[in-house]
Amino acid sequence: MPDNNSIRDEGRHSILDLSPLELDCMNALWPRGEASVRDIQQALVPTRPRAYTTIMTILDRLAQKGVVLRRKTGKAWVYRASLSAGEARSHAVAQVVAGFFDGSPEALAAHLAASAGGPEPRRPPEFTALSRRMPASGSRIRPAAQVQHEPSPESVSERAHSESLDTSLL
Repeated sequence: MPDNNSIRDEGRHSILDLSPLELDCMNALWPRGEASVRDIQQALVPTRPRAYTTIMTILDRLAQKGVVLRRKTGKAWVYRASLSAGEARSHAVAQVVAGFFDGSPEALAAHLAASAGGPEPRRPPEFTALSRRMPASGSRIRPAAQVQHEPSPESVSERAHSESLDTSLL
């Protein structure tokens, strides 16, 4: 399985970079294998009704990002995902583990178990060191690049914008 960097090198964007509507379109496309804009639009009607042209724009953006492939059939484009839903999940989880858990799947598992209120799995030694560096439960976790000790006036505005974007990934 290629690593996350090779996915970017091939022109694809991170699956975590997708907007909520792009991800909804992917979730409608994956079970169908291939679908037209109209097929995706109709699949989204019960939960997220959007205009045909909106879905067409979203699928075009996904094609530009390399997340979907398309071919012309008559006058319409037919789209298919360039990676399976399982592959997308694996890449997304790998990115979360690398970015938030120092590359430790065990640390993610312990976090999920603690969040669910279940018993925590046995902690490997590297997790103990990692858990000392993590904020207390309920604290907002931000990538280290966004943490600043004495914010400058310019960075306050940038951080506010960045934090508003962070909530869309949750």
